[in-house]
Amino acid sequence: MTHAPLSQRLADAAGRVYVGAVYAFLLLPIAIIVLMSLNAGEFLTFPPQGLSLRWFGALFANEAFMRAIGTSLALAAMATAGATVIGVAGALYVVRHATRAREALRLLLMLPLMLPEILTAIALLFFLYATGIGTRTMFGLVIGHVLVTLPYVFTNVASALYNQDPSLEQAARSLGAPPWRAFARVTLPLIKPGIITGMLFAFVISFDLFNMSLLLKGIGMTTLPLQLFDYLRWDFDPTAAAVSTVSILLTLVVVVWVDRAVGLRTLRFG
Repeated sequence: MTHAPLSQRLADAAGRVYVGAVYAFLLLPIAIIVLMSLNAGEFLTFPPQGLSLRWFGALFANEAFMRAIGTSLALAAMATAGATVIGVAGALYVVRHATRAREALRLLLMLPLMLPEILTAIALLFFLYATGIGTRTMFGLVIGHVLVTLPYVFTNVASALYNQDPSLEQAARSLGAPPWRAFARVTLPLIKPGIITGMLFAFVISFDLFNMSLLLKGIGMTTLPLQLFDYLRWDFDPTAAAVSTVSILLTLVVVVWVDRAVGLRTLRFG
């Protein structure tokens, strides 16, 4: 049995230590937040003064937080639906039909991801008031969330389309299937993993948006990130950590479900 050279074993060990340090740096703040949410004390401190679930009970008994969670869930669902419809249609056109304008269209659909969120929110705020829509309803807020989440859906669906052989749909068409049936029976099942992944990423991103929600929310309307921000201005108990823990668990469940259901595939453009 041959052994690897000492230099290679040292390099492998150094690489494992480096990767472990990176993971620790990324996960340590999350672990601290979770421990702070279990704090039995009266204030948001670390290390916790005993362990208790009392602050989760306080969270679920807080009407403002529960109303904000409902608003965030409804807003994320509407934004995900809108981003999915536009993103799938855009990906189909860019991949299958666009010629000279392909790169320009792809850049346009990806632009909200490249620009700072606050600039997009300010520009959209001016546009809504200039057109008379204002921010009295959730409509403007939904538009803003769709803009921010659209690139995630487009990227995932476009990646799935680029990795699919278009001759499969052409074969169905040559056998007499109309375009809509060929798409529904051949293309849609093949790109379904990309659609599901894009939808779930869009939902998570929309649920956690802050700047867009801050500028476009209507009177008396608040999302969970905004409610948490307002809460921390006046109170400093572990309820805030309990809210963060619930958001972390939601994100973790979504990511694990996506990975088990369809796999977190590497995105690329052909």
